[in-house]
Amino acid sequence: MEQNLLLAFALTTFAGLSTGFGSFLAFFVKRENKLFLATALGFSAGVMIYISFVEMLPESMELLEPVYGEQGAAWLMTAGFFAGIFFIGIIDRLVPEYENPHHVRSADEITSPPDRSKQKLHRMGIFTALAIAIHNFPEGMVTFFATLHDPTLGVAIAVAVALHNIPEGIAVAVPIYYATGSRMKAFWLSLLSGLAEPLGAVIGYLILRPFFSDTVFGLIFAGVAGIMVFISIDELFPAAKEYDQGHAPVYALIVGMGVMALSLLLLM
Repeated sequence: MEQNLLLAFALTTFAGLSTGFGSFLAFFVKRENKLFLATALGFSAGVMIYISFVEMLPESMELLEPVYGEQGAAWLMTAGFFAGIFFIGIIDRLVPEYENPHHVRSADEITSPPDRSKQKLHRMGIFTALAIAIHNFPEGMVTFFATLHDPTLGVAIAVAVALHNIPEGIAVAVPIYYATGSRMKAFWLSLLSGLAEPLGAVIGYLILRPFFSDTVFGLIFAGVAGIMVFISIDELFPAAKEYDQGHAPVYALIVGMGVMALSLLLLM
């Protein structure tokens, strides 16, 4: 497990830094063309949902069963799953809706807020960056611990997280850029918001390292599954549908599941 430490940190950092890639795209991709964002979000949701139910919950059961038996493991796995949902739900509630990066706004809303003042636009960008940092903290722990236990699973989760971090980077960069006129300031603020992911990984590792056991990893995997299902259902897919009212998000979600299923079958 320890030999995967550097890989786990590298993948978590990669996922976090993708917010910077999103801010870079914001300067060159037309905001009116939201198909890319819709498909990326839908694909990411499909990957996360499939991994949660097909890989992470069975993995949790496998780790817990030798210690607690089949029935006890099932109860603990279920409790861990809903504890993860409760945990990320509380974090989501702590973020004000207007600054929540998953409350999708149109291009007109971003570039022309109600009072059209640059000061308010700048404030919106700052609060969005803080909101993203709050959301990214547990996501960093998810990617890190998954890689630590199973590098193949960690890579899949890192890619899914990176894909849904791209529109978050755009959400930070656009208002900052319009308020200040500085591409560099918008880029760096977006990038820094993503660094909450490796920070969450390091803090989680330092706190939980003395308690590592099959039971702890079993509960972490169940909780991570709950977190990813909540993010997919509450944030990713609704946001994808806001960006594209057609079937593209649904097709992307199914493709995400299919790609994840194929990759797991090939790696068996």
